[in-house]
Amino acid sequence: MNIPFSINEIPYLSTDQMIEVDRVMIEDFQIELIQMMENAGRNLAHLARVRFLDGDPRHKSVVILAGTGGNGGGALVCARRLANWGASVNIILTKASDKFTPIPSHQLDILRRMDMPFSEAQALHDIKFSNQDLIIDGIIGYSLKGAPRGTAADMIRWANAQGTPILALDAPSGIDTTTGTVFTPSIKASATMTLALPKAGLVSDEVGNRIGELYLADISVPPQLYAQPALDIEVGPIFATSDIIRLR
Repeated sequence: MNIPFSINEIPYLSTDQMIEVDRVMIEDFQIELIQMMENAGRNLAHLARVRFLDGDPRHKSVVILAGTGGNGGGALVCARRLANWGASVNIILTKASDKFTPIPSHQLDILRRMDMPFSEAQALHDIKFSNQDLIIDGIIGYSLKGAPRGTAADMIRWANAQGTPILALDAPSGIDTTTGTVFTPSIKASATMTLALPKAGLVSDEVGNRIGELYLADISVPPQLYAQPALDIEVGPIFATSDIIRLR
């Protein structure tokens, strides 16, 4: 993918602004979270296919690391699509399925009906993966509050130790999306696909070696939404030629 825009040519959002985007999408524009999640996961699967799986997921092995919130839900959509395209997909959850928030839980139920394999993070070091081609980081999104702890931290350390390319959704887990603070532990991604608009924390020089290549994906936010008084941001048709654009 070429780099049609510099990150400095596109507006970026703080975490609070992204929370407001999500709120307005749902409450004012009636674009539901499940629609945004489907868009995010579809684009993540497509980027995984073309950038890391040689354009053909068949006979490739992908490990999905999924948290309980929206970030994990997007990763689960990605898991479904890659499995549909012929990949061998293993899903590791930060917590038991009954701890998932409602929309990600719905995605999990779809995968359960597909008889896809799940494991919880506690069993991570007992699971034997062979020749994995890609790890998808959907552990923690912009809801991060301080350094990752518990099973989330264990999953991050495990992923970094594999020597396998890591594709992070929205931001590498362990990075504050507003300040750019890099917590310990944090994912060291080969590439990051952020959503809607870049997060302010991803512009920081400090995170450059954590995010890898930086891509921006469309989740169908109307430009009129950004222009509303609470945000007052001018955004043009930045996805006119592609649902995913490379920023760095």
